[in-house]
Amino acid sequence: MENLFNTLSKKYKDQKKNFIVHRNYKISFKQLFDENFTILNNINQGDVVAIIGDFSSSIINILIRLIDLKAIIIPLTKENRSNHKYFFEQACVDYVIENNQIFKLEGSKKNKLLEKFRLIKSPGIIFFSSGTTGRPKAILHDLSIFLKRYSLPRPAYRTLNFLLFDHIGGLNTLFHTLFNEGQVIIPYARNVSDIINDIDDYKVELLPTTPTFLRMLIMDGQINLNRLKSLKIITYGSEMMDENTLLRLNKLLPNVKFKQTYGMSEISILRVKSESNRSLWIKIDSDELKTKIIKKTLYIKPKIKMFGYLNHKSPFDKNGWYNTNDLVEKKEGYIKIVGRSKHIISIGGLKILPSEIERVALELPEVRNAKAKGVNNPITGQHVEIECEPKKEIKPEIFRQKLRTHFDLNLDSAIKPIKIIVKKIKISHRFKKQ
Repeated sequence: MENLFNTLSKKYKDQKKNFIVHRNYKISFKQLFDENFTILNNINQGDVVAIIGDFSSSIINILIRLIDLKAIIIPLTKENRSNHKYFFEQACVDYVIENNQIFKLEGSKKNKLLEKFRLIKSPGIIFFSSGTTGRPKAILHDLSIFLKRYSLPRPAYRTLNFLLFDHIGGLNTLFHTLFNEGQVIIPYARNVSDIINDIDDYKVELLPTTPTFLRMLIMDGQINLNRLKSLKIITYGSEMMDENTLLRLNKLLPNVKFKQTYGMSEISILRVKSESNRSLWIKIDSDELKTKIIKKTLYIKPKIKMFGYLNHKSPFDKNGWYNTNDLVEKKEGYIKIVGRSKHIISIGGLKILPSEIERVALELPEVRNAKAKGVNNPITGQHVEIECEPKKEIKPEIFRQKLRTHFDLNLDSAIKPIKIIVKKIKISHRFKKQ
């Protein structure tokens, strides 16, 4: 792998166009590569280095230099600091970089997969899974392979880097924009008001985000065509989108193209094509993988995949197939993700997905967010319970009654929620329901 820093610095040596724009500063392509950090002088090939921060010129500069040093990089954010100790232990971290300072960790244990990876003398990157079904898994990629996908020139937009530094989607946005001479807008803060301000002030063309944040955008009633007129594309992924939200977005933002994304940290972000703006049907359009559907579950066999888990057995079978655990419907070359197989609720032999219950709840105008789950039941095996967050202040008993009436009209009696909990739905730092 050629020296990435030198390649990019030569490419942009005379480029005074702003690459990074933030409310408090602007950094050109040239300025990005002019910074030099002596803190990296003691880092060697194969060292595991955790970087804590968000997208900034210094973080991006350090990231590129670590790639050239063939270090193994862990991008982290301050928002998940409570997990950092666990991450450091599982990934055998040697150094931590934060606020342009470096700290050496002592007593780092060895890991067989890391030792094997060091033999190929490539830069690596480690992502951690969300940990929704157990402790987070440490996912190791060969960065020299990971970066090859950006060698083919593609259109780049003025992009708001909404997805965070520790998210594979956030780094995908960064590398795509960097390699294609786009512009990165760093959010002042990731809340509805500030995101809208940034889109308006800096004429953002592309917003990569999550369905949860888009629901927040609708519910806060701040969608103003004049303030969002620069937007050309909104991409959404990381969790399921519901049809009602997508249709409302199309009505509120008729000039914006909505594109669903699909991928996972184990096999990277895949190239997909949405059937239309108003459709949840997608086509996985890539010659880099094969797909098959077994019992409504999507399996993928990629050419490019992770090197392995550091703290868990491989999820790939002996033939290289990966069980996504995503339940899908299919039609004429398109698929629609309808839920996760691990989340199926079984009620007296009847199978129901939480997303189906949540979809019905979200049709009620008073509901801001909803989260359904299966709870053990001695008679039926399981029953449905649902947490619902009201759009505005309302007495819980009145809100529950509205929901019960709504469920009576729109759900079969066997799958109606037995318990309705009125509460604020927890949202992770990645803007996904917890």
